[in-house]
Amino acid sequence: MRSTLTSFAYDTAYALVAAATSPWWMRRARSGWAERFGRLDALPEKSRPRLLLHAVSVGEVNLTRPLVDRLRPRVEVVLSVTTDTGLARARALYGGGDEGVCRVVRYPLDASWSVRRFLDAVRPDAVALVELELWPNFVRACAARSIPVAVVNGRLSERSFARYRLGRAVIGRYFEQLAFAAVQDESYAARFRAMGVAGERCHVVGTMKWDAAEVSDSIAGSEDLARAMGIDRSRPLIVAGSTAPDEHAMLHSAVPAGVQLLCAPRKPEWFDEAAAQMPGCVRRSETMRGGSGPGGADRFLLDTIGELRKAYALADVVVIGRSFGSLYGSDPMEAAALGKAVVIGPSVADFRSTVEAMLRDGAIVQTNAEELPGVLRSLIEDGARRREMASMARECVLSHRGAADRHAALILELMGMGTRA
Repeated sequence: MRSTLTSFAYDTAYALVAAATSPWWMRRARSGWAERFGRLDALPEKSRPRLLLHAVSVGEVNLTRPLVDRLRPRVEVVLSVTTDTGLARARALYGGGDEGVCRVVRYPLDASWSVRRFLDAVRPDAVALVELELWPNFVRACAARSIPVAVVNGRLSERSFARYRLGRAVIGRYFEQLAFAAVQDESYAARFRAMGVAGERCHVVGTMKWDAAEVSDSIAGSEDLARAMGIDRSRPLIVAGSTAPDEHAMLHSAVPAGVQLLCAPRKPEWFDEAAAQMPGCVRRSETMRGGSGPGGADRFLLDTIGELRKAYALADVVVIGRSFGSLYGSDPMEAAALGKAVVIGPSVADFRSTVEAMLRDGAIVQTNAEELPGVLRSLIEDGARRREMASMARECVLSHRGAADRHAALILELMGMGTRA
């Protein structure tokens, strides 16, 4: 009776929030409504134990690859994803059907009936949530079916922890029900324990992002991108990735004379503002409509999704965005794995342990907005230093790998299959 009343309370709260926010989410969620309400075809009967691995969006999907590679020989992996962009990325990465690496499905809304339909169709033996994504009705439904739920690559930022802690009396019970939480560092572990995860079930195993970062000397399509946008390969290029609105004017002013700058804003709604702050910039979206960038341009805007890695491959220096203003940083690993000299700002709360590791290894330069022009000029003028930083960045990535193996061992043990990945 209490369980039914609790589910009803959550369902009612979700309905009220959905009604109040409907103009926003109706614009953003344009497809997959049947699946969002848990209506999907039942998966075939299991021939092996089945793990449901849940990733919210593109970033989480990308870091599942090394874990899926290690688990597939022993378990059937079904990947669930929340966002449209994440779903598209998962299907591109894994296939998503009977012939794919693993099945890809859409994660349901947390209404009790949606969760019930979803679990009836998927029938997992265990669930692993990437980073966190702890929804009450889903956790309750899994517990009722004796399906263990764990968190992998766990992280809980300071601001998220502050919000969760306010609701500790209610949400804490769902942390307490986790079979284990495999987290990225000790600061996250302390927050998970404070929310109710027992100490013996909270494991510090590192981040799988090191394992997922692809070390490479070149990226297919990068030279095509340069030609299409009119980037002069004989002149230095600084690429600023995942930038925020308050950074584009700063970067435009900080880049030395004669050096090209390409900015890739983190969100599409920031594209037009970025273009306005870089007068005369060549926009990638315009070159994709059949045009090409004019020769001699100095400013470029990557206003598309999915091409940042190509742009990084072209760079002499990479600047990591969302780190010079009021936000919390972006991930520097991808640029490091490509062997680039990487610069980041002081605001790195969401990637603190990664940046600290790279700083210890001399694999990144951290600076502020005032000193950025001098740092960029120094790096552009000193090719030997850039090459040294590039080498140390790759070594840093390689030396920190291993979290995927540790995660796989914990999951296999949870599923009663020993500890061998």
